[in-house]
Amino acid sequence: MSAGRPLRIGFVAYRGNMQCGGQGIYLWFLARELARQGHAVDVWVGPPHPDPMPFAGHVERLPNQQFWAKWFLRERRGFLPSPNPLAVFSPLNFYELAASRLGFLPEPFAFSLRAFGSVASALGRGRRYDLIHDVQCLGYGLLGLRALGLPVVTTVHHPLSVDREASFGRDRTGSDRIGTMQFYPIGMQAFVARRLEAVLTSSGASLERIRRDFGVDRARLHMVGNGLDTGLYRPDPAVERSTTELLCVGRASDPNKGVRTLLAALARLPAEVRLTLVDDAGPGNPVRRWAREAGLADRLTLTGRVATEELVDLYRRAAIVVVPSRYEGFGLPAAEAMACGAPVVCSDAGALAEVVAAGEGVLVPRDDPEALAKALDTLLAQPEARARLAATARQGIVDTYSWPRVATRTVDVYRSVLEAKA
Repeated sequence: MSAGRPLRIGFVAYRGNMQCGGQGIYLWFLARELARQGHAVDVWVGPPHPDPMPFAGHVERLPNQQFWAKWFLRERRGFLPSPNPLAVFSPLNFYELAASRLGFLPEPFAFSLRAFGSVASALGRGRRYDLIHDVQCLGYGLLGLRALGLPVVTTVHHPLSVDREASFGRDRTGSDRIGTMQFYPIGMQAFVARRLEAVLTSSGASLERIRRDFGVDRARLHMVGNGLDTGLYRPDPAVERSTTELLCVGRASDPNKGVRTLLAALARLPAEVRLTLVDDAGPGNPVRRWAREAGLADRLTLTGRVATEELVDLYRRAAIVVVPSRYEGFGLPAAEAMACGAPVVCSDAGALAEVVAAGEGVLVPRDDPEALAKALDTLLAQPEARARLAATARQGIVDTYSWPRVATRTVDVYRSVLEAKA
């Protein structure tokens, strides 16, 4: 269905940096692949801004003072706008300042209004788009773009209700719980999602959560998968795999990542088995305390933030990559590891079973350290089984999640939206 005239697509994304989460990676690679397929792409993006996007016709970096992050990190220096501190009193800046101070996340709403104004200005100067593709902002300004006659679709990797559940799991006081209720703009996002032409997502598990939690009509939901740069994430026969090193990519501070379950499993494995965790290496990381309490401090390595090339090497060296998550809307580390030819053991949570089914890996019940330890111990003792998994996993990931495949399925949704509108 993708055959047809090239399309003109305007992307809006409230955070664009590829080191700040999956939405920045998704924006950059999908826009690049659409341009490679002959479509015209313009981008409106908020900070932290993306890497250069030479494949885009126009990239507009919209301002944002990031007051919420400054409050959270207690950054008093450079708090007010520079070079003009009085700019804090402009309506959107002042709204973001006040909302941040009261414990709300103001970025999606404020960005959507800025994007609405900027896109409308571009239309006034003669630019034309077939549709607008929002990346997980879902602010009210998108409805303004629809009012101008533009079809708007959005990508939601998983609804914010999932993050709110995880936050409730960390909360210890009533005040914490009230803060969690305030922080996530779920009402706005659900309201907007129900009114857009289409909602794209990365897995069947996410699709069901969006339908249930946001109330989006099933006919407007489309599972197109998440993409992976399979040219970058690939095996290297010259890199020797360990026989005892486990690798996990995930934040210990996020209960959904299941790091405590992994540590409990590690305690049941032979002493020579070690864990490398790609996570914050600072002294405040709770995984350090958990490891000390379990007698595992000398078997844990924290990498801190790593460059993409270093992450690829970690995947290539690991005996097994472990994804013990309690929920994943997609499970990018599992797909990246399989693309690198690594044996993977995952919990059967969220979309991980779908990702594993695309390639090949081992699934265990979530939150079950005994089952996880048994699966890891069995696989560590079977080099032939690890080699078989490594040999077969990559091709399934290439066939299902390479960016050309994901971009083609995305364009199919675009065309169905445009045909319905016509």
